[in-house]
Amino acid sequence: MSKPKVAFICVHNSCRSQIAEALGKYLASDVFDSFSAGTELRDRIDPDAVRLMKEMYGIDMEKTQRSKLLQDIPAVDVVITMGCNVECPYLPCKLREDWGLDDPTGKTDDEFVKVIKTIEENIKELREKYEVPR
Repeated sequence: MSKPKVAFICVHNSCRSQIAEALGKYLASDVFDSFSAGTELRDRIDPDAVRLMKEMYGIDMEKTQRSKLLQDIPAVDVVITMGCNVECPYLPCKLREDWGLDDPTGKTDDEFVKVIKTIEENIKELREKYEVPR
């Protein structure tokens, strides 16, 4: 049986959804495949997100990820929206969740860390949901 494909979706695909993709790969790549995308491209991933993910997890998102549009990712089983506070992008799926996260862009490191840690906990819960007992 193939692993479920999980898409983390936000309008700009430059911060929260990128963090979720990176942490999904880091914490749950054996359970599900992680992708992120949005409806608008940014020229780069948020520099504060990049810096803090390097500091906290040793993950260099600039080397492994880029901003992508919805059509740039494969068909997925699960869609997780980040809490866009606008009309979140639509993508067909079997299951949809909204994590309702505030955008930390332009805020303090403490706000970023809070969002990153919330995403980490959510990824761990998602992993448990899809983990096949041995």
